[in-house]
Amino acid sequence: MLRFVASRIGMALPTLLIVALAVFILVRLIPGDPAALMLGDSADAASLAALREQLGLNASWPTQFAIWAGHVLQGDLGQSIANRQPVMPLILDRFAVSAQIVLPAVVLATLVAVPAGMFAAWRQGRMADLALVAGATLLLSLPAFWMGLLLLLLFALKLGWFPVVGFVAFSENPGRALLYLVLPVATLLLHEIGVILRMTRASTLEVLHLDYITHARAKGLPESKVMWRHAFKNSFGPTWTLLGLILGNLLAGIAVIETVFTIPGLGRLLVDAIFARDYPVIQGCLLFIATVYVLVNLVVDLLYPIFDPRVAAK
Repeated sequence: MLRFVASRIGMALPTLLIVALAVFILVRLIPGDPAALMLGDSADAASLAALREQLGLNASWPTQFAIWAGHVLQGDLGQSIANRQPVMPLILDRFAVSAQIVLPAVVLATLVAVPAGMFAAWRQGRMADLALVAGATLLLSLPAFWMGLLLLLLFALKLGWFPVVGFVAFSENPGRALLYLVLPVATLLLHEIGVILRMTRASTLEVLHLDYITHARAKGLPESKVMWRHAFKNSFGPTWTLLGLILGNLLAGIAVIETVFTIPGLGRLLVDAIFARDYPVIQGCLLFIATVYVLVNLVVDLLYPIFDPRVAAK
C-alpha cells in the first residue's frame, strides 16, 4: 500500500512542475502589453519602459520563470497588476465562492444519479431503463450555459421564485445567499446527472454479468442485497474516478456559469484578468486550478483501493 501511495505522489509532483511551466509560457503568449494597458494610450515610451522594468517584464523568460517559481514555492503568487492586491488571498476568496456551487452540485448529482444508474442497469432493456437513459442523454447534450438561461427565464423571470442574478455571502444573509445559489447549483446538477448516470449504469451492467452475482442470486438473496451489498462496491470504482474528473472540469469551466449568473467566483476572476492582461492573476488562477485538479485526482487514486483492493496490490 505504501508503494502505491508513493508512486501516486511521485507522479503528481512532476505533473505540477509541467503545469507550472505550461501556465507560465501560455500566459506570455497572450497578445497585449500589461504596461500599456495600465498606463493607457497616452503613455510615453519612457513611462512604459519604466513600468515594464518595475514589473520585471524586461527580463528573459527563464529569469522571469525562476523568480516566479521561487515565489510560488513560498506561497507568494505576486500582486495583481490591475489593483495591486495580493493574488493568493484574492484567489482563495473567489475559490470559496466557486466551491459553494461546484461541491453541492457534484454531491447532489451523485446522490441522484448513482441509484438511478444502478436501477437502470437492473431494469436493462425495459421502459424504466430506456426513460432514464434518454433523460440522461438529453441532459448531457444541453450546454450548461443554455440550461442556466432556461432556468433563469422560467424560475426567476416568469415565476419570480429566485433572484435573477447576483450573489450574497452566507456571512451576510444565509437565507438570501441560499436563494442566489439554487439556480447555479441546479444548472450544474442537471448537467452532471446525465454523465454520472450513464457511467454508473455501464459499470453496473458489467458487474451484474459476473459469476459472483449469479451465485448470490442462486443463494436466494433479495435483489436489494445483491445490488447494494455485492454489485455497488465493485461497480462504483469507475464512477468514483469520473467524479474526480468532474470536480476538476467544473472548477476549470465554472466561468461560463458564473458569467450567466454574475457570480464573483474564480472563473470570473480569471476571465477578467485575461481581458486586463493581469499576468500574476492569470498565472495564479491557472496554477491554482491545475493544482486542485491534480490533488483531487490524487485523492481519488489513493482512495480507489477501497473499491478495488487489487489496484494497491499491483
